[in-house]
Amino acid sequence: MKKLLNLLMAMVVVAFICPSCKTTQVSSVASYVSFETECLGVELDGSQTLRAWGKGKDRADALEQAKKNAVRDVIFNGIRSGECNTKPLIYEVNAEEKYQYYFNKFFADGGEYKKYVSDADENLTSRTKAVSNTQQNWGVVVRVLRDDLRERLIQDNIIKP
Repeated sequence: MKKLLNLLMAMVVVAFICPSCKTTQVSSVASYVSFETECLGVELDGSQTLRAWGKGKDRADALEQAKKNAVRDVIFNGIRSGECNTKPLIYEVNAEEKYQYYFNKFFADGGEYKKYVSDADENLTSRTKAVSNTQQNWGVVVRVLRDDLRERLIQDNIIKP
């Protein structure tokens, strides 16, 4: 009788555990998740080395979006993840909406933001984080010229010195 009860208990436990053992298909939905920009280091010239993420229909589109995201995070959000804790260049609440006319041109495809982000001197480590049928999420290591970007925003009267 005791063996039968132990066998019955074991079957109940297995019945509850087995449904959680099935594999889930992460790649189909994970490409819609946002990943945070991470600071890999601050250079002595005032630039920051970041790992940024971008979404796009293909690799090139996602990598370009990642560069825009890196510059946008430096300007508006600051970089809280990684080896450094860097504050944003603009502290003003809703600055992106207030200066929308300026930043729409600045972040346009082929816009001025490209002058302040570089992957030429870095080992470009792009890798797929997640892929779905319609979009891909890629990470890229870039260097954002934070001091030059700050000077530009001062020159264009977006922030005060």
